[in-house]
Amino acid sequence: MAVIIKNRQVENNPWQLLRPGADKALPAVPPTGDVIVSLAQWQAQKAALLVREGRLGVWLANTDDPAIVAPDLKHFALVAVDFPHFTDGRGCSIARLLRERYGWTGEWRAIVNLIRDVIFYFSRCGFGAFELKAGEDAQA
Repeated sequence: MAVIIKNRQVENNPWQLLRPGADKALPAVPPTGDVIVSLAQWQAQKAALLVREGRLGVWLANTDDPAIVAPDLKHFALVAVDFPHFTDGRGCSIARLLRERYGWTGEWRAIVNLIRDVIFYFSRCGFGAFELKAGEDAQA
């Protein structure tokens, strides 16, 4: 099982992050289990996602408008923001907007290829969990 850093501890990650394929096709959603879907998948498959078993999360790209997902926050157990580069701060702005303007109080997860020095700064923006890119050592 993959691991994440959550509340400054390394933990097993029960969530499956669903990403579009290289052809931009939406991935198949397993019938059960905890999944994190993209905003595009949420918009396209909302009805089916709401009736499946398991917790639901949504991930936003750093270019997504958080206002789009704000009315649906009650459906999510977590919100993740994908940071293609740790130097791109737009995801931190998304986090602040959803928390301060739209009242999100649930789990925040950063999906990031990250260096240890910036975890502190991401946590100051409200992120409590970090899903590392493949090959990163969470223990380090």
